[in-house]
Amino acid sequence: MKNKKFLWALMGIMMLLVLAACSGDGSEESSSEGSKAESPGGGDPNNRTVVIGGIYDITGGTGDVGTPYAEGEKAYFEHLEAKGGIEGLNLHLVGKDYAYKIPEAQKIYQELRDKEKVAAVLGWGTGDTEALRQQIGTDELPYFSASFSENLKDIKTSPYNFLIAASYSDQGRTILQWIKENHKGENPTVALLYNDSAFGRSPVEDIKKYGKEIGVEVVDEQVIDVKATEAQSQLLNMKKKKPDYAIINQTWGATATILRDAKTLDIDTQFIGLNWASGEGVIDIATADIAEGYMGILSHAFPYEDLPGMVEVKEYLESKGKTIDDINQKFIQGWTAAKIMVEGVKIASEKNPEGDITGAQIREGLETLNNFDLGGLAAPLTFTADNHAGTEQTRLGIVKDGKWEQLTEYRSYK
Repeated sequence: MKNKKFLWALMGIMMLLVLAACSGDGSEESSSEGSKAESPGGGDPNNRTVVIGGIYDITGGTGDVGTPYAEGEKAYFEHLEAKGGIEGLNLHLVGKDYAYKIPEAQKIYQELRDKEKVAAVLGWGTGDTEALRQQIGTDELPYFSASFSENLKDIKTSPYNFLIAASYSDQGRTILQWIKENHKGENPTVALLYNDSAFGRSPVEDIKKYGKEIGVEVVDEQVIDVKATEAQSQLLNMKKKKPDYAIINQTWGATATILRDAKTLDIDTQFIGLNWASGEGVIDIATADIAEGYMGILSHAFPYEDLPGMVEVKEYLESKGKTIDDINQKFIQGWTAAKIMVEGVKIASEKNPEGDITGAQIREGLETLNNFDLGGLAAPLTFTADNHAGTEQTRLGIVKDGKWEQLTEYRSYK
């Protein structure tokens, strides 16, 4: 009998120990699976956690520019962590490759929202961003896309989308205005070369409309696949219209194909690319000789430009044993996108020092940015509660001696 009493007592003590071990004081924050890595706050359990989602194109049709862009976004978060992060916050980035497939982007977005509990998203393409914008607004998650579609300017239909560079349409208008100002002779004519996607088509109608307004006629349009390795048939059709200029809305690979085939066909047209059709990759793929004289929109800085904003980029690179030769302009674009988003988070944290940081608070923080200086890495940005199009300004550049050079300062078409 005594042995039974002893066993019951021993079991009771063990049960109490188990219950004590399973109970907590409630001080440790919860974190979604896949987001538990040590973050810029140093892992302090009293810090609030803010997760930013990422939707990347690494392996899809625009992966040539999407890969360095994603690397730039990730690098900025790594740099921020190394510098101590934002006081009082555990801030980190969680993202996936969607291979430029809209259904996959929607799936990843839902995972980021429901599983990772993100407070904002750094996205990518035009088609997926436009498809998601109603959901983004309902979920109140600030969304920076690498798409600069004019449609995303409409704050009524895109209340949580922000444009962090001049829209594709504004870029096209700026090119047309430059043509109007610099063309030798009368009545300049233009062709449009683009791919059959929401991205490719995005600025077409706006460019044609603005051309009519200022007296620059669009005489031809040719659709060329974003992964095209041959474009001679389209260029031969374009050649019949004898355009003085051709505006390209592609990424590096298709742009290089166009320039190469134009050289082969001895086409005497000045090609000018929008921002994703510009950058070092065009020269690398097409070769310096073929790219010589090609013009393009320079929405962001090149690593070799001597600008204040490059100081922290170089600091990060040095910490990784790298140099500016290891990155390109699209890396700078991604870095800049992350930097702007983090600024919004920082302002939200300062205004709301207690409790979780919400997407609505980050939006309000971003809307206070006025002529936000990026140290020359991009045009200064201004957001308000009524306007999420940060700027209409962009630059034009030209390839000379195998290297991009600035042709104009940041300017608006107006």
